[in-house]
Amino acid sequence: MIIGIGSDLCDVRRIQRSIERFGDRFLDRVYTETERRKADRRGDDGPHSPRTATYAKRFAAKEACAKALGTGFRDGVFFRDMGVVNLPSGQPTLHLTGGALERLRRITPPGMEARIHLSMTDELPLAMAYVIIDAVPSGTADPSTGGPHR
Repeated sequence: MIIGIGSDLCDVRRIQRSIERFGDRFLDRVYTETERRKADRRGDDGPHSPRTATYAKRFAAKEACAKALGTGFRDGVFFRDMGVVNLPSGQPTLHLTGGALERLRRITPPGMEARIHLSMTDELPLAMAYVIIDAVPSGTADPSTGGPHR
């Protein structure tokens, strides 16, 4: 059962301008340490760098997730409450904490577990992300890991 859908389109150049203008203040406010490490391994700065595109895709993923949660960035949901991580298969998903996790718990029906599906892409100068949150019966095996859903 689908309980949330969200998408976002982000201009990579806008993210680059924010990094140039605000530096670590912007990066610390928006991205988790895991996201920063991944992006910073991607190479030089600039509006067409792999590093900037990596940050832009993750920004779009957070926006899409906030939409799928039905809150946007209000009601205690903040950028750093959502972090892009990769499953053992390499598939991207979002790890939620804080207000985002609390909201996810509230919208997940009793006896169900939420799964977050994430797709990200970029075609400079744009980055895009799409999030689907679905709920499955508790204890259902996760096809990407073979274990239970988390």
